[in-house]
Amino acid sequence: MIEVLEELVKGAVTEVFGTMLSIKTEPDASLKLMGNGNPHVASSVGFIGQITGVVFIYSQETFAKMITARMLGMDPSEIDCEELVNDSMGELGNMVVGHIKSRLCDRGMPCVLTIPSIVRGSHFSIEPTASMTRVAICFRCGDSDQLAIEVLIKKEKELQP
Repeated sequence: MIEVLEELVKGAVTEVFGTMLSIKTEPDASLKLMGNGNPHVASSVGFIGQITGVVFIYSQETFAKMITARMLGMDPSEIDCEELVNDSMGELGNMVVGHIKSRLCDRGMPCVLTIPSIVRGSHFSIEPTASMTRVAICFRCGDSDQLAIEVLIKKEKELQP
């Protein structure tokens, strides 16, 4: 199931960023999760069903502002409100995880989404519990930005048939 989720995440990010933001994304295994001390924004949306988990989308705050500007048809310099960025990153999470949800449903694994939540900070990390499996994929976005996606799912042995 991990391989399937990795492919679903890659497809969702490529589709959402390409269609909604006109940003080309490429998975890049040489990148690390966002731990460089710069301000970051992380959106999280859970999914509950035959497969249960949560998807975290990390970006540097400057890239989150650029994403917000593209979503709202504004210049990044006009984005001066954290609430706008939070709402945009929450909606981005809904779009990416919604894409994944749709593909899971197509495979006979229906699920529902939770409401998005936002975490901001410079030094934080998500730690899975022993009952979770972690998948992390980093993406190069455009020429210089990056995005990290982290998926935590219940281990397969604990999934309901």
